[in-house]
Amino acid sequence: MPAVGTVLAWPAVAALVGRYGHPVVASAVRRVLAAERGRLTRGARARTPAALVAAVASTVTTGVQPPLRRVVNGTGVVLHTNLGRAPLSAAAVAAVAEIAAGYSSLELDLGSGRRGDRRRLLERWLCDLTGAEAALVVNNGAAALLLALTAHCRGRAVLVSRGEAIEIGGGFRIPEILALSGARLIDIGTTNRTRVDDYRRATDGDTAAWLRVHPSNFSTHGFVGRPDTAELALAAHALGVVLLVDAGSGLVHPAVGPVAAEEAMPAVIAAGADLVLGSGDKLLGAGQAGIAAGRRELVDELARHPLARVLRADKLQLAALQATLLAHVMPGRLVEVPVARMLATRPPALRRRVEGWVGELTQDGIAADLVLSQGAVGGGTTPGEALPSVALRLPWPRPSLLRQRLLAGEPPVVARTTRDAVLIDALTVLPGEDRWLLDAVREAARRD
Repeated sequence: MPAVGTVLAWPAVAALVGRYGHPVVASAVRRVLAAERGRLTRGARARTPAALVAAVASTVTTGVQPPLRRVVNGTGVVLHTNLGRAPLSAAAVAAVAEIAAGYSSLELDLGSGRRGDRRRLLERWLCDLTGAEAALVVNNGAAALLLALTAHCRGRAVLVSRGEAIEIGGGFRIPEILALSGARLIDIGTTNRTRVDDYRRATDGDTAAWLRVHPSNFSTHGFVGRPDTAELALAAHALGVVLLVDAGSGLVHPAVGPVAAEEAMPAVIAAGADLVLGSGDKLLGAGQAGIAAGRRELVDELARHPLARVLRADKLQLAALQATLLAHVMPGRLVEVPVARMLATRPPALRRRVEGWVGELTQDGIAADLVLSQGAVGGGTTPGEALPSVALRLPWPRPSLLRQRLLAGEPPVVARTTRDAVLIDALTVLPGEDRWLLDAVREAARRD
């Protein structure tokens, strides 16, 4: 076994050092030699110096490839958490680039020339969209919930239906968030049915709030029930208790079609909720952000809490949210938001697109056809609701191998597999990505 220094002195490896730097290449050499020792202990034949150099070069080029990369989403899941949820509109991308490239009025009042407050930047538009008296933007939806519970409920009781003490992606559990905030969870009702009287009977002088939680990525059917928001708000206010509502999806327009079951933030406010919490990167269609909107005294209480600074949104999050909110506010511009456009797309348009893909690929000798498919909203929104779609089907003896090749492409393509084929759902392949997709399929198919 050659020493690390010996390998680094080989001309081909020294050339890599000149290109990528000593730390990167030395680390790659150590990993390759460690793997080689493992091979030798298992009785394998020693590799030649040329093979070791090739392994080092491959390790170096793989190691310097950015781990956060753009991918083509062929899964049909619109708000795919693993793929970054909502893609930004062209206007939002331009806004982020403009703010990132220079200085900004993040905390400067351009009217007076004095220090401003980033909290006020988007408050007016959020209030216009939700009907709330005040609003606050933080880092994400979970942060908004944690801040609300910490600022208003710490040391006191919060009532949550047993059917809503849930866990969502990443191990985020409502009981644990309540414990972290310092509030005390009081379970009420049953897993499948909770009534207003359950809230009333459990309320006492130590109760700070009733919390309604978005069901996220699961649904219940059959003998189930829970009070609507207006009924809950009326009962809470009669007892002098605050009603907090986790609206989850961040929807700000009345829901239609597959998201009809989602309660929009304006409807929650209108029904009497004191504070509604939502995410920016779900049905709103912006980047990651958390929104708290509601009664001014409650929002002000959140803004004054020290945790608000820890959880505040940065200038790039605010830039993306600002451009997205403008598309929601201005008539006729909602179609600019990719999530809204995808949810409004119908199968005939998708069929025409996939037929074009099939035509090009078959001309190149690649087996391909069109199949009906079912997409999903995703992101913990409307679980169980399917979106009618159309997919490109690529028959393949080992579909998992073709899927892996597509993932290794440039850009990577994320697809689904069946027993004998790879499916690429057209619903979530964005405009302008067709050529990338077809080139990636051709490259993956040519490897045989």
